[in-house]
Amino acid sequence: MKKLTAVIVLLSLMNCSEKETQKQHTELQKDNPFNVALNEPFDYAKVTGESIQEYVSYEIEKANLILENIKKEASPTLENTFLPFDAAMNKLGQAGRNSFMLYWTSTDSITRAKGLEYSQKVDSLNTAITSDKTLFNQFETFKASDAYSELNDRRQRFVDDIIKEFVQSGVNLSEDKLEKFKTLKSEITDLTSQYSTNMNTANLVLTLDEAGADGLPESFKDTYRTENGTYEIPAQPSTGGPVMDNATRPETRKQYQMLYSNRGAEKNIDILNQLVKKRYQLSQLMGYKSYAEYNLVPKMASNPETVWKFIEDLVAESKEKAIQDIEILKTARKKLDNIDTDKALNPWDVSYYKNQILKTDYQVDTEKIREYLPVDACLEGLFDLYQELLDLEFRKIENASVWHEDVQAYEVFENGTLKGRFYLDLYPRPFKESWFYAVPLSTGKQMENGYEVPVAMLLGNFTKGTDKIPSMISHNELSTLFHEFGHIMDAMAYEGEYSLQADTKSDFVEAMSQIFENWIWDYNTLSAFAKHYETGEVLPKALFDNMVNAKNVSSGLSAQGSLRNCIYDMNLYDKYNPNQPLDTDQLWKDIDKQMGVMDWYIEGTHPQASWIHINTHPVYYYGYLWSEVYAQDMFTVFEKNGLRDQQTGVKYRKLILANGSQRPVDETVEEFLGRPMNNKAYIKSLGLE
Repeated sequence: MKKLTAVIVLLSLMNCSEKETQKQHTELQKDNPFNVALNEPFDYAKVTGESIQEYVSYEIEKANLILENIKKEASPTLENTFLPFDAAMNKLGQAGRNSFMLYWTSTDSITRAKGLEYSQKVDSLNTAITSDKTLFNQFETFKASDAYSELNDRRQRFVDDIIKEFVQSGVNLSEDKLEKFKTLKSEITDLTSQYSTNMNTANLVLTLDEAGADGLPESFKDTYRTENGTYEIPAQPSTGGPVMDNATRPETRKQYQMLYSNRGAEKNIDILNQLVKKRYQLSQLMGYKSYAEYNLVPKMASNPETVWKFIEDLVAESKEKAIQDIEILKTARKKLDNIDTDKALNPWDVSYYKNQILKTDYQVDTEKIREYLPVDACLEGLFDLYQELLDLEFRKIENASVWHEDVQAYEVFENGTLKGRFYLDLYPRPFKESWFYAVPLSTGKQMENGYEVPVAMLLGNFTKGTDKIPSMISHNELSTLFHEFGHIMDAMAYEGEYSLQADTKSDFVEAMSQIFENWIWDYNTLSAFAKHYETGEVLPKALFDNMVNAKNVSSGLSAQGSLRNCIYDMNLYDKYNPNQPLDTDQLWKDIDKQMGVMDWYIEGTHPQASWIHINTHPVYYYGYLWSEVYAQDMFTVFEKNGLRDQQTGVKYRKLILANGSQRPVDETVEEFLGRPMNNKAYIKSLGLE
């Protein structure tokens, strides 16, 4: 780990001022589970709603005092303005992220309520801070000084990015408009929380008799069998694949899809309408034509025109393959169920007939493959790969203090030096957030008394094992696991001077984890841990070869599905017209007609009511495809040098993962590639050459 002597001197000066500040406010109680020394883990098992309240209130009070001192500085410098600002925002960020994480994961209702309430208090304070004109003037005064021009590029970027964030937060608005901006931000935060709560507490269940459950894997049925012999299957991400891929009866697939696509719909349709309207109003206050135009300013794409062109080009690239894919699916349907190929393909039939093609034409049975992928073995294989490739070591924390008994904790080391800590919370339970996420809890930062290491949590929802069988995942879920753990490694890799430089551009962040999905398509990697849960037999090479041959079955249709979501997201936030508000159900139909491939929309469903991206991450979905282009191009370096080549892996960690925003993304990517990036590898990966 780098020892930044000059930085420590600057931090010493800042911390002297901070110590004086700390004398003026109340101390956090010694027994508060969040009151720990540098790099000691929080005592999550002892967290209560009361301890969250005290912890967040303490950090808010401390931050306010630090910021008030910054505003009083007669001669702003890097040391007396930007360094304490970074320190204050670092601790506020930790408080807000941990509070929100516990809202997502705690089994205690009061803890969840306080987690939400106090994470929102941090959000409100962040809005107030980044629109504080006096603070902003201090920053601009420093930027106009000779001292700014003497900073190196990385520190100038640090200063510039903070100032840009203030501008994007309305600091230059008139007082009345600024108050409206703050109100809208607060209302948006509250609405997004309501949306998530409604989605995660929907608890919709599909009840099936034996006939309705025909085709479902026996191990899956065992998990959801009731005492009276029926099956109660919750409509959640972990159950979608087994049902939609295997249920013989189309009525079962349709019923499941309708339940899944209606989670939270009763309240969330209206909430989404409000969110779109309020985000539009916010962008208007800021002088932009649309919320997308406002939102894209700090991203790589930078404007809607670039995003639309990117989407439209990929739509054109993949459309012919998608139409061919549909005809192949119809042919399979005709062969299996004697349904005429002239009849339109139902959306609830796509996954089922694709699975039948995989089984009959390629001898690939996703449920049989699942038997070779017990979660514990997958984690062991994943750990082995990441440790070897990135030259890191993971050590399990025995008897770790965690928020639920299923949660595991690990520390990450590099050559014996602590680099970070991560938690795994992999199985669903009541009231827990239902998606898959890598959740950053604390970023890396140079402190006076050492380096504060990053902390993150992987939130998953894999089907839990039973007394008879262990938890097992599909190859597709394995891809999700490798992807999300890539985000964990991104968090662990950061070793920068400032916490506010830990994050990269939001439309590049997925690339750094998407690249790792490629390793599960390497037999040497996969066979090292893919062993049958009963016999210990290694995944047969012949079966793996069939999987590779089948990799691009329906790839064009899959790409069009992702692009459909991108278009929907961009329509909500770039095409909103207050005089003709969107019908968010009709929009699905309009997009299907516009794309001209198939009608995906199921009458009576509202998938936009349980889609986290358009709720908390608007104007983001295109970023998955944008990032994938970078990911596949960067993977070519590993293909050239060797998939287990540690020198390449360490270079990737140090240059790409550890960068954050310290250097421009394209600059670091070009250095890693040894050339400018291109989309050839991405197009090849879809089978669209």
